[in-house]
Amino acid sequence: MRSRNHPTSGRRRLAVGAAVTTVAALIAQPGTLTAPADAHGKPSAAPRLESRDVPILTKDGVRFRDLNRDGRLTPYEDWRLSATARARDLLSRMTLEEKAGLLVHGTLPTSGDGYDAAATAQLVGDRHVTTAITRLSKSPEKVAAANNSVQAIAEKQRLGIPAVISTDPRNGFSVVEGQTVAGAGTTAMPDAIGIAAAHDTRLTERLGDIIRREYRAVGITEGLSPQADIATEPRWTRINGTFGSDPDTAGRQVNAYVKGMQHGAHGLGPDSTATVTKHWVGYGAQTNGYDSHYHYGRYATFPGKNFADHITPFKGAFAAHTSGVMPTYSILKDLTYKGHKLDQVGAGFNSYLLKDLLRGTYKFDGVIVSDWGITGDCPQQCRDTRPPASFVGPWGVGMPWGVEDQSVLQRTALTLNAGVDQIGGSDQPSYVVQAVRQKLVGEQRVNEAARRVLEQKFRLGLFENPYVDEEVAGRLVGNAGFQAVGDKAQSDSLTLLKNNDRTLPARSDQVRTVYLHGVSADEAEARGLKVVDDPADADLAVVRLADPRAGSDLTGLDFPATDPDYQALRKASASGTPTVAVPKLDRPLVLTGVTRAADAVVANFGVSDAVLLDTVFGERTPKGRLPFELPSSMKEVETQQGDVPDDTTHPLYERGFGLTYR
Repeated sequence: MRSRNHPTSGRRRLAVGAAVTTVAALIAQPGTLTAPADAHGKPSAAPRLESRDVPILTKDGVRFRDLNRDGRLTPYEDWRLSATARARDLLSRMTLEEKAGLLVHGTLPTSGDGYDAAATAQLVGDRHVTTAITRLSKSPEKVAAANNSVQAIAEKQRLGIPAVISTDPRNGFSVVEGQTVAGAGTTAMPDAIGIAAAHDTRLTERLGDIIRREYRAVGITEGLSPQADIATEPRWTRINGTFGSDPDTAGRQVNAYVKGMQHGAHGLGPDSTATVTKHWVGYGAQTNGYDSHYHYGRYATFPGKNFADHITPFKGAFAAHTSGVMPTYSILKDLTYKGHKLDQVGAGFNSYLLKDLLRGTYKFDGVIVSDWGITGDCPQQCRDTRPPASFVGPWGVGMPWGVEDQSVLQRTALTLNAGVDQIGGSDQPSYVVQAVRQKLVGEQRVNEAARRVLEQKFRLGLFENPYVDEEVAGRLVGNAGFQAVGDKAQSDSLTLLKNNDRTLPARSDQVRTVYLHGVSADEAEARGLKVVDDPADADLAVVRLADPRAGSDLTGLDFPATDPDYQALRKASASGTPTVAVPKLDRPLVLTGVTRAADAVVANFGVSDAVLLDTVFGERTPKGRLPFELPSSMKEVETQQGDVPDDTTHPLYERGFGLTYR
């Protein structure tokens, strides 16, 4: 899906000192969690308590939430104990149905400016589902209020277990079904691939920290990110969520992002946002770049025998103690690794990938969350569906690759036994209960998974205060200080690929009229520029180009003659007016024709019109370096090996390339 501009594309400037003061003041407001925790998840100071329905009890002058309302201090209510001790105590008090609710990761049902109250009450209150994704895209105040309403329902449960509310990324520019959420007031920053182009891990950690603060401000405590996949197959449609093609570079970026999101490299605390690093493992090697949300795209292949490189970035996440990992949908076709021939099932059903490698070799003990819908059905209509038709259909959502002919109950047992702790996209914990009662899954396996989920809730401080201040959320999210950092990331990611005769930076005293395509006329006019309809009448032409998604299977990387953006570029070039092409590199596009037509080429990975024009006119400087090579033709793309990075024979630009104005 093409995305031109982030909603917060207007200019926001604030002096750095003032920005720091403003942000610090906001974060210190009531409603935030500030009591630090030690390595065992025990607060080192008394935490702030907040309840809507649960009473507060006092014991020896210390206050606690009486979550089970029995008038006594129960061990799991005692914030002085470790997260592990509290989780074990709570687990001993839970019914099988309540434990089963912890093992599914539902979806909050949006309605208007919030959630459907009756459906949410059924999900959380009746089915005990206390982890759920939100796709609500509203103002920060409204998102905060909606998430508070979920916690109020969770608080009324028998044991008062709070909810973890998760989200797909919502700070970038790309909006794609099932992958990202449109930002509404959030700080606008480049997509992950642009953060990689900015090649500054300190900036990456700072951006992760901003995301963490914005999520926590609105009551989101888990991010379904980062992507630790590497961009080895150029046609793959999820490259913009990665940190590029080089495994070591991606590993450093993943490490920095997790540290920013989780507020350090020591695991979760009451100010953290939990991270779910994805997609374990090999997703970047998709056959022909196909989307594995669809049956036809269910395979990743490794003709270059380069599977080990795909593991490398995850090591950066493990070093930063990522709290969660999400397996890929994909079947790793005919892969043998270290003498083990992998079962031909999706990674969420693959015990070797989850138990032997992830748990065994890499000692990961966090929550394994499956990707969405792996226990769902995919009937023949689903198997026949291809883009641009949605992978969501009348059958619902189902990506049960390799086990399509099993029942939902059987798939539930298969994924839990393979090592998944929480089934993404499911709102039916009854299947977990059935699997145990029919002895398809042992209750000890359920206890193990439930313990991991509960420990994270305790470490996040949610049992003490699951609520947020809606007014503070409105002031903090997307504030000017945060956006100043986001704007810097946008400009630092812009990658200058061509600059004939020093077309850029444009001089304001020489460029007074502009022809624009895909750029806001209002933004240009705010700069005092006159916008014209005919490029021949302009002093400068600026043309944005989106990913063409060419060819019958929509994986093509070159621009067909019929592409409207490419037509606009050719029109501007033919006029003789100096022309700046601004392609958005969601993938490594074939820019051979673009570079021939344009006098200057500035690759972007998500940039507002304001920051773009600032850069065109030299108020900012492009500093980006390509996070992957750019192929020179589709023929070369078709002959490269999809699991090997940067291996076309004659790349147009090599990874790491980038010019400057100097």
